[in-house]
Amino acid sequence: MAVGVLVKRSFTLAGHRTSVALEQEFWDALIALAGTRAITLSALVAEVDASRGPERPLASALRVHALLQSH
Repeated sequence: MAVGVLVKRSFTLAGHRTSVALEQEFWDALIALAGTRAITLSALVAEVDASRGPERPLASALRVHALLQSH
């Protein structure tokens, strides 16, 4: 897969289906973070969703989370 290509994944958050498009590199980082915590990617996404402010889109919150947790 080419670098920078958006990959869409679907999740059920708070009882509603939603799709998020991120670059594969961010999905890889989030999957690794979930693995270190022994939780699913879906559970990690739900945590980030629950903790983000209403002004921040979910995709943005996930990217920031991946960056902050990788340092």
